[in-house]
Amino acid sequence: MITKELFEKLDFNKGNGLIPVVVQDAKTKEVLMQAYANCQAVENTLKTGKATYWSRSRNELWVKGETSGHTQKIVSVSTDCDYDSLLYVVEQTGPACHTGEYSCFFNKML
Repeated sequence: MITKELFEKLDFNKGNGLIPVVVQDAKTKEVLMQAYANCQAVENTLKTGKATYWSRSRNELWVKGETSGHTQKIVSVSTDCDYDSLLYVVEQTGPACHTGEYSCFFNKML
């Protein structure tokens, strides 16, 4: 898990209080989704072990799978070299995408 020292380095300012979160399946290594988190969402994720994000459309915190049952149990949390994005490695239950696809990245462009 991310240490307190690393948490304090996170740069939420570049994203107007939000930081992008890339989510990866712990077993398959597949990228499942990308979302945003504010400071409270990251704190909740680290505290509960449940992936928590900030909904830009609803302007509120949301825990992945709270209504759908398609949960994300945190295996690890890492930050990039600039401390302005996060990687959540998760144990995914059910599809990660709201469309019903396992991954949100199913629209191949090349």
